[in-house]
Amino acid sequence: MTEQARPDLLSNYARSLGIEVSGFEDGVPVLCVSGIDAIEGRPGHFHGGATSGLMETAAYAALRVALDDRGEEAQLKPINITVQFLAAARKAPLFAKARITKLGRRSANITVEAWQDERDRPRASAVMNVMIQRIEPADT
Repeated sequence: MTEQARPDLLSNYARSLGIEVSGFEDGVPVLCVSGIDAIEGRPGHFHGGATSGLMETAAYAALRVALDDRGEEAQLKPINITVQFLAAARKAPLFAKARITKLGRRSANITVEAWQDERDRPRASAVMNVMIQRIEPADT
């Protein structure tokens, strides 16, 4: 499955940061952003906001896929997000994958990890809570 098959996975904001769907693992999208100059913080490194944006986008993408698998459509609203920066992300491809820890009727809890060269050495992690407002199908 590619981004073209799922254009709803990336917002315009995510695209402006250069975020792309790198692939899928176990049905969950893995997102990637390359080291473009527009998202540079200190020289040679990502800005923390760009790293956070990548992880937030990964959380929403995973949640959209899970809801689609259930045949549900919903509007998603952030409740909160906590980001832990573990190591500076160099200006090189940065990947992120989310894991839904709870998917309830009105909210979801999601964890996200971002890594570069070695997946077992994450650059950042996040926990996010999202409000889910399901959209009822229109009667025909």
